[in-house]
Parts: sequence; structure tokens; C-alpha cells
Amino acid sequence: MKTAIWLYLFLFLAVFDLHAQYPILTPFAISLGAAPTFIGWMMGIYSLTHLPGNLIAGTQIDKHGSRRYIVFSLLGAGIILLIQAQIHTPWQLLALRSISGFVLAFLSPACLALLAQLSSDPVKQGKYMSGHGVVHTLASVVSPAAGALIVGALGFSATFASLGYLLILSGVIAWLSMPKGLAEVQHEKVTEPPTHSSSAGEKRKFLPVSWRYFALPLVIACAQGILFFELPLRGGGHSSIMSTGLLFSIISIGALFTLSMLFLNRYSPKLRLVVGVLLMSLCFFTLAAMPQIPLSSALFVLGMSKGIVFPAMATLFIRLSGGEKLGRIFSLQSIATSIGSFIGPITAGQLRVGLSPYFIAFVLLMIGMMLLPYFTTRREAPLSDPKSILG
Repeated sequence: MKTAIWLYLFLFLAVFDLHAQYPILTPFAISLGAAPTFIGWMMGIYSLTHLPGNLIAGTQIDKHGSRRYIVFSLLGAGIILLIQAQIHTPWQLLALRSISGFVLAFLSPACLALLAQLSSDPVKQGKYMSGHGVVHTLASVVSPAAGALIVGALGFSATFASLGYLLILSGVIAWLSMPKGLAEVQHEKVTEPPTHSSSAGEKRKFLPVSWRYFALPLVIACAQGILFFELPLRGGGHSSIMSTGLLFSIISIGALFTLSMLFLNRYSPKLRLVVGVLLMSLCFFTLAAMPQIPLSSALFVLGMSKGIVFPAMATLFIRLSGGEKLGRIFSLQSIATSIGSFIGPITAGQLRVGLSPYFIAFVLLMIGMMLLPYFTTRREAPLSDPKSILG
């Protein structure tokens, strides 16, 4: 439990730092002379360079543990932000964002793998994942507005520098306080009473997961990338940084609302995914086709759908993997997310004149929901709760 508390603290600081940039990156790029199409590529290249990092992270996290990769991501991202505070051209920003994408590719799979390894009990694993979602959401509630306020008071350079120092401090604390490898985590697991009866020497095998499950994080990330690209550019890019930050905070407040509904964890993660993605797709349809509905209301409901989807997705991947090779599983999920985050803003930047990017997000989410396997295969059946709905 002590490891989980430390990890939640580092996650809060890292998420606060990174989400504080959402409302200010686009205005900063515009101030450097970047066009909307270039901004789409700038946001997309960050996700594209996630891919090699995700590929490396998968096997290395399983082999060496999460600590070194969490520390590497935090320190590296902090140093890049310090450099970013000194740049003067869009191309320099593009280069730094591409490096940042590689550095931060290790953070999410390392954190999720470490959390999942803190217990072998599926109920506790679900609670750890919900805790991850709550911490992530709490940080993302305050960080966009905070980032906008800091920019208003200090300017872009000082804001990036302060965020960089915060990440570096988080990395140093993580190095000093987190377990050095999996041995400490396994020791914590040994102290827990066994929760599942099994024959002596029986060990669950790692089960390959159907590619159709990874289509869902891909389309969700694509839709999120479209949203993060479009919100700062509403009104022709002349909306204030503060109002954009508040809109991002509204999304996070909606996510916190559903994350606080702990009774949702009693339902099948696959059922929660279907409901959450359907709600998310309807929100994007509303943004595209019903401008009379207040933007803040649509974004709040969109945030509610995120609070349902992300803990359910993490729990589902843990079940499908049988609790083995979690670094590899979450790395594959991060790869799918990176591809989607690359495609989303670039698509929005290219097609936003003739077609609403929000409608593209709606169509992609519906396709992803249809691709999700709704009937449990024979290979996956032992990992599913027989009392659950939809597997």
C-alpha cells in the first residue's frame, strides 16, 4: 500500500505538469508563427514518437521493473521543458515535442504495470486502477486552469520552466523512494492471503489478447486528439487561454463524477466499456451537430464517459492477460493510444475546413465499439467472472 501511495503522488505531480500544457501549447505555437496544419503535426508527432518507446517499454518493464522507467520519463520530460522555455521557432518546438513523446512513452505502462503487480486479487487490482483514475482526474481538474493562470502571470517561458522543475523534482523523489525492482513488489504480494484456490504448482499462463481489444484505445485516443486540437482553436484560435483551460477542467470534473461512483466496479469491465464509449460517441455527435447545446454541458458528459472507460479498460486488459506480462500488455495499449493520438490531430488539421472533426471522432468511436469482441472466447473464458455481463 505504501508503494501505491507514493506512486499516486508521482502520478498526480506528473499529470498536473503535463495537463497544464494543454491549453497553452497551441497559443504558444501560434505565437511562434505556426499555422493550424503545422500545429496538428506538432501534436501528432508527439504521439508518433511514443511508438519506439512503447515497443522498448513492453519487454523491459517486465524484465527490470517499473522504477527506472518512471524516473527516466519524469527527469527527461522535465529537462525538455526547461529547453522548451528558451525556443523561438515552430520547428524547434516540433523537435522537442518529438523527443518528449519518446521520453514519456515509458511512464504510463510502467505505472500501470506496477499498480497491477501490487496485488493478485482482482478486486484490489480494480481498486488500484480506480485510484489511478481518481488521482489522474484530480490532477487534470486543476492543471489546465492552473497552467492558464501561470501563463497569464508569468508568460510562456517561465511557465514551461516551472513545470520542468516540478517534473525533475518528481523524478528525484521517485528515485529515492520507490522500489528498485519487482522484488519489493513481490514481497508485498506474498504478505497477502491467497484469494483463489488452485492446485499446487498451478500457474496461470499468459494469454494472447485479440487485436480487436486494442482497436478501442486507438479510436478513443484519436477522438481525444481531435478534441485537444479543436478546443483551443474554437473561434478561429482567438479564444482566451483561461477559457480553454476551464473547458479542459470541466471535462476532468465530469470524469471525477463517475470515478467517485465506486459501485460501477461491480459490473463487467466490458459492459462499462460499451456504455462509456457509446456515451462518448454521442457527446462528439452533439458537438458536431447540435451547437445549441452549451459546450460546457457536452464536455461535462464527455468527461463522465472518460471516467467510466479508462478504469474499465485497464481492468479488462489485466483480466485478459491473466495477470502475466503486464508491462507488455500495457505497452501494446500505449502503442494503440499513440497511433490514435497521432492520427487524431493531423486528421483534424487537414479536414476541419470541410468537415467537422467532431463528427469524424463520432464515426471512429462507433467503429471501435463494433469491433469489440462481445462474446468471450474459449481461451478467455477462465479469466472472466461467470456472473458478469458481456464477459
